[in-house]
Amino acid sequence: MLMRERQPELVDALMGATRYWPVELHFQKGLAGAPADVTAAGLQTPVNPVVAESSALAIVASEGPPAFDGLTGHEPDVAKARRDAKLIGLAIDELRKLAPADGAYVAESSYFQQDWQAAYWGANYARLLPIKKPYDPHGLFFVRHGVGSEDWSDDGFTRMADSD
Repeated sequence: MLMRERQPELVDALMGATRYWPVELHFQKGLAGAPADVTAAGLQTPVNPVVAESSALAIVASEGPPAFDGLTGHEPDVAKARRDAKLIGLAIDELRKLAPADGAYVAESSYFQQDWQAAYWGANYARLLPIKKPYDPHGLFFVRHGVGSEDWSDDGFTRMADSD
């Protein structure tokens, strides 16, 4: 993306995205341009291998105070949340024009990430699940969009699949 011939596309994607929502670029998250030994070491982790080709992590996100349904003064603002989600989605769509097969950093993840196994773990997911199973055969240790979490409901309270 940073190559001279791709810079106009990068500018268009960033400008298009920021018409909907602010975009942060975190340059310490990618390995593109790193020395070969650094890239090789980075690829020995569970992080999505696409990090080796990435120059930055783009963050398009919203935040707000804690919301609790039924707690006076802390009710969720559903209308605002829907507006924010729509605008964030439009901003991300602009960035995906530039990088349609994006990866994502699980520690700065989207609750609504589709195809999260590929986005967060990439080709590593297929090897990570069998590594986890012997140490956690009942899926007790999980986090949303973590390895093996597809066995649990979205709220994390109900196991949806039987353990082996």
